[in-house]
Amino acid sequence: MKTISQVAELTGISTRTLQYYDEIGLLKPSELTSSGYRLYNDEALQKLQQILFFKELDFKLKEINHILRKPEFDKIEAFKKQKKLLCLKRKRLDNLIRLLDKLEKGEQCMSFKEFDLCEYVEALEEFKSKKTEDVIKYWGSIENFNLFIQKVKDNECSVAKNAIKQFGSIEKYTEAMKNNLNHFSELMEHSKALAVNKDELLQKNDDLFNELTSDMTKDVTSKEIQGIVHQIVEFLRETTLDMDMGEGFWDMVIEGYSNDSVKVITNKKYGEGASDYIAKALQYYFNK
Repeated sequence: MKTISQVAELTGISTRTLQYYDEIGLLKPSELTSSGYRLYNDEALQKLQQILFFKELDFKLKEINHILRKPEFDKIEAFKKQKKLLCLKRKRLDNLIRLLDKLEKGEQCMSFKEFDLCEYVEALEEFKSKKTEDVIKYWGSIENFNLFIQKVKDNECSVAKNAIKQFGSIEKYTEAMKNNLNHFSELMEHSKALAVNKDELLQKNDDLFNELTSDMTKDVTSKEIQGIVHQIVEFLRETTLDMDMGEGFWDMVIEGYSNDSVKVITNKKYGEGASDYIAKALQYYFNK
């Protein structure tokens, strides 16, 4: 058994903080002496170790308390997830250190402002705080959602580049993502409903592309071909609840058909030259 002072000395945590953890039920002492002094056994110290790992990963005390109280809480599984999150955090810090090295040498580096996802990350944190039940329902746990947020932070530059490419700006991307979060339950339920008819929907999508590429000698600008393209576009809008996909979404789709691996798969499925034909048909539709 260790006294509260000994635990404070061992961990660097103040006795007042340990007292506060007791008050909120996060970490209760193992025993109280006849004089009312707190004592902590090895099990309590192991729990404190868990708490400190979660705090290092920026979990709020309320979240930590919720996680540790869950009947299905698994210490070993928690250690694995904490390790994964800390590795991501280390990677992000390493990237920042490399950036500072470049700045120290006088190298010119890109502006942070253009690729700043702070507002989006804040929206995710707010969603986590206000919609905890939804987070647990669809992500499995608060830890999994925090892992998702950490991945966004760790890949901020690439996420931002794609966001700008698809939506035109970080501001528009963030606005669209906030709207999605505000309607998250509705979107997820819609997604679950679609999953029930997944085979039917995939078949319909496949039928449309088969129809589009059935005779690739036809002019992509013809009324017939453009009518099929219109059906394809409307089909996607219906299955995504007419969600804001960004002004550059279809440009990215069209560009994707020039990717070598996509070309191989598309041409194998619909015939040689199908990838270029689909891209041209879509390009004309949106340019028109």
